[in-house]
Amino acid sequence: MKYHHLKNMEKHKEHQPYHCSECLKCFSVKGNLVTHMRVHTGDKPYQCSECLQCFSVKGSLVRHTRVHTGDKPHQCSECRQCFSVKGSLVRHMRVHTGDKPYQCSECLKCFSAKGHLVKHMRVHTGDKPYQCSECLKCFSEKGSLLTHMRVHTGDKPYQCSECLKRFRVKGHLVKHMKVHTGDKPYQCSECLKCFSEKGSLVTHMRVHTGDKPYECSECLKCFSVKGSLVSHMRAHTGDKPYECSECLKCFSVKGSLVSHMRVHTGDKPYQCSECLKCFSEKGSLVRHKRVHTGDKPYQCSECLKCFSVKGHLVRHMRVHTGDKPYKCSECLKCFSVKDHLMTHMRVHTGDKPYHCSECLKCFSVKGLLVKHMRVHTGDKPYQCSECLKCFSVKDHLMTHMRVHTGDKPYQCSECLKCFSEKGSLVRHMRVHTGDKPYQCSQCLKCFSVKGNLVKHMRVHTGGKTC
Repeated sequence: MKYHHLKNMEKHKEHQPYHCSECLKCFSVKGNLVTHMRVHTGDKPYQCSECLQCFSVKGSLVRHTRVHTGDKPHQCSECRQCFSVKGSLVRHMRVHTGDKPYQCSECLKCFSAKGHLVKHMRVHTGDKPYQCSECLKCFSEKGSLLTHMRVHTGDKPYQCSECLKRFRVKGHLVKHMKVHTGDKPYQCSECLKCFSEKGSLVTHMRVHTGDKPYECSECLKCFSVKGSLVSHMRAHTGDKPYECSECLKCFSVKGSLVSHMRVHTGDKPYQCSECLKCFSEKGSLVRHKRVHTGDKPYQCSECLKCFSVKGHLVRHMRVHTGDKPYKCSECLKCFSVKDHLMTHMRVHTGDKPYHCSECLKCFSVKGLLVKHMRVHTGDKPYQCSECLKCFSVKDHLMTHMRVHTGDKPYQCSECLKCFSEKGSLVRHMRVHTGDKPYQCSQCLKCFSVKGNLVKHMRVHTGGKTC
């Protein structure tokens, strides 16, 4: 067997008598050896008369000149498309035959062009041979590098013919054009909703399937959209890449920066169609619309009370759970609502930011100022439905209504006597405790009721009130 193999090799040597002295490759024709030697010498004797580009092989020059002449001598027998190079026609014919002769050795995927297989193999090898000279970022395809370079150059070669908006990537222009055409070729088979992009449909289908393929490596929380995972990861890393150019405040989500910028610009692009009131955020408009529709989509599972805003339901649920997440750092008192803590803190700081414009008296709570203003205006907005008597404070009306209902909700734990007002019970309890908190500054005599002290003081003043 070995003998026959050696004899066969001798026959090949006889038919290929011309050897390359550099790489020992053999040729049957001397001309082929001469052409091959140019690989080692770098000699390019054939020059294009148009652009002066040089070639080592005459055939390469012939093919190249078709760039200038526009000659396309190779025609597809199926669709009559013409090509300047025979190899391009060969590759094109695979569109009609479906032939994919190049197979990936890793995943067995097949390709019609060798170049496509070469590019695909980089998925497995991780090879990224194209590097950006500006930021040194690497890419697996030359086209991706060329597209990326526009980030640095600012070049946007693709322009919309409708609104003249420009794009760096052709695909982005194609997607954008659907805004003008209204084309939505991708339809959900479940709810029949239509989308302009296939990716949007794929993402939408997860609403029906419940699929959440993107998992956080830190807390294992899952997301249906990759962008949501990217944004979520910043909660762990603390990264806030979006900075306001006005006040330098940073945000982890781009949308939050866009909304924030309206604080500086005063822009309110969302308008209510009912009352024409404008809002800087879409969510604020959605919540506002419920004022007109009366819609209250958030329902308490305990008492079935409904709310128009989700935040109100969250706060309300603390009535049932008893949760008080806001703690005072001074006295450790806890509150279920953050605003109540903010108001409470003024007890420690002494801050009274609400000023009466009439007497300049100050209050720590806005509601107290509103009530106080009725002293000056004489306003009594709360009216008894029984006797039509009016009150400036709602609590006074509630107490008064017990005159008509006979309700006495405050009971003495000692003698079980009942009272309609809490203050009356407090005063009554002193009968049992003997407590006399009101003392005369003149003779130090004590009284259980403030009114009795006032009467007693007339003994010292001669009947005159102070």
